[in-house]
Amino acid sequence: MVQYAQNPEQFTQEVLNFDGVVLVDFYADRCGPCRMLSPIVDELTQGYEKNDKVKIIKVNVDENPDTAGEYGIMSIPAVLIFKGGEMKHNDTGVQMKEVYENKINMLLEE
Repeated sequence: MVQYAQNPEQFTQEVLNFDGVVLVDFYADRCGPCRMLSPIVDELTQGYEKNDKVKIIKVNVDENPDTAGEYGIMSIPAVLIFKGGEMKHNDTGVQMKEVYENKINMLLEE
């Protein structure tokens, strides 16, 4: 199940304080491309649900403007990938699921 970071404290706890890899989907309900990305994020969540070194987190930019602003989110959807609390990748727009999987898997192998 996809997790949501609903405030800066949850973002810190779930993303920055996590030792493993975290894919963060910055989205808004009003955003058409975000709705296109949503099933891909759901598939990624299912694919990694048994891996305790990977988390998938969604952040609604309308409800969390401070967190979005802190990471310079100007266009959505934006997908940031963190490892050990450090941002490693930053993508804007919709990518194929395999693009995200490759980035996650490469970070897991480091």
